[in-house]
Amino acid sequence: MSSVKNVIQDSYKLMLLKDYLREAIKEAGFSAVDIQKTPTGTRVGLHVTRPGIVIGRKGSGIRDLTKVLEKDFGLKSPQISVIEIPRPELEPSVMCNRMSQHLARGTAFRRAVMWTLQTIMEAGAMGVQITISGKLRGERSSFEKHSKGILPRAGYQAGIVVSEDIAHVETKMGLIGVRIRIARKEYYIPEFELKIRKTPAPKPKPVEEIIVDPTAEVIEEPKIDPTKPRTESEEIEREEKLIEQVEVYEEVEEELK
Repeated sequence: MSSVKNVIQDSYKLMLLKDYLREAIKEAGFSAVDIQKTPTGTRVGLHVTRPGIVIGRKGSGIRDLTKVLEKDFGLKSPQISVIEIPRPELEPSVMCNRMSQHLARGTAFRRAVMWTLQTIMEAGAMGVQITISGKLRGERSSFEKHSKGILPRAGYQAGIVVSEDIAHVETKMGLIGVRIRIARKEYYIPEFELKIRKTPAPKPKPVEEIIVDPTAEVIEEPKIDPTKPRTESEEIEREEKLIEQVEVYEEVEEELK
């Protein structure tokens, strides 16, 4: 019984840690966290879209985060590694956070849904499904489900190809839930494979992982592209201007009348 309690306790601590990181490094585009216990301490891998925000100036962000993980969450000698997400548009957690921020800013829910569908499919997804529920228009709760592309619903392929995440956002009308399921082409395993002789394709670039030592005096900061938004808030502001150009069903119906 003690082993079962330990598993439940570890899962509960991991849930609290994820909730904390969602808010603490929200501007860095937090997606997931990996925890591995080693003989020298605890290895913590943070998957984010903008590693520079997590590291901070001269490693100040990493040092502060290390103290919090050790003091508040009981992790022994945490060694934080920051892993950059190459394509954030294919991560359900990132897109859930972005869509929830659009809804919190007052964007019409159908515009936000259509924009998110379009963004995910243009990034190279095989299929996507977005379910939004809550008080969308009036006092009564309702839900809408929008899909695009091919999305396996059950079976072995669905467990491998499809990933999902859920986010909740408080609006003036009430609480709204967002669920995004994304199917990725590179995870699909074909039943039959046609072998054709061809030149070998170049190897994909490995995912960039930045391991930071909080005890170091000087920490090298990652290079930041000045043409891209530096934070998630700047990304949301950029997308809001583009969302206004998205056509929704109500506008099309008015034009046809």
